[in-house]
Amino acid sequence: MNPQEIAHLIIEYRYVILVPLAIVEGPIVAFVAGTAASLGYFNLYALMAVFFVRDMGMDAFYYYSGYFGWQSPLAKKMLGKINIEESQLDEVRLLWEKYPAKTMFVGKLSYGIAQAFIVVAGMVKMRLRKFFGYGALVAIAQYGTLLLLGYFFGNAFGGNTAVIVQNIQYVIAGIVVVISGYYALRWYMRKKFSVSKKI
Repeated sequence: MNPQEIAHLIIEYRYVILVPLAIVEGPIVAFVAGTAASLGYFNLYALMAVFFVRDMGMDAFYYYSGYFGWQSPLAKKMLGKINIEESQLDEVRLLWEKYPAKTMFVGKLSYGIAQAFIVVAGMVKMRLRKFFGYGALVAIAQYGTLLLLGYFFGNAFGGNTAVIVQNIQYVIAGIVVVISGYYALRWYMRKKFSVSKKI
């Protein structure tokens, strides 16, 4: 197969290729897909739907892992990730009940421990309507922002593939800056959670 045939297959099956990539690493793929949308390869609304469904599906999996499998090795591993012992679950339940929006926002944006937050929400039996309501708001804010940043980033280079290829060093630098900023924010949120937990 020559490179043109491969490129044609990638363009033709771009949505099929996008789904597994989004499952593995949603935020980075969202930014890159937003950039590709500015070039006409994706529909921005379809991308938002894909990432929203992906995020809600992952949340449901982790929530039900905690809800039904609170004694499972996965649940115990997740508790260890955020240094919570089973004796502290009542305190965590109060946190989810008293500050559900803030806990969901900090939890989902905390790099490396977001899944643990979701498992713990299931373990403390947070109400489904509240859980998915706040989860949906955070998913829309998170992926909407990343997709729009990617889209405007692509448009900053004229929304033209040739211009982006000619300025590839700036494109790569821009992507690195945006992704680094995203992960710095997630690291900050994780650190903020661990400090507030000690208080």
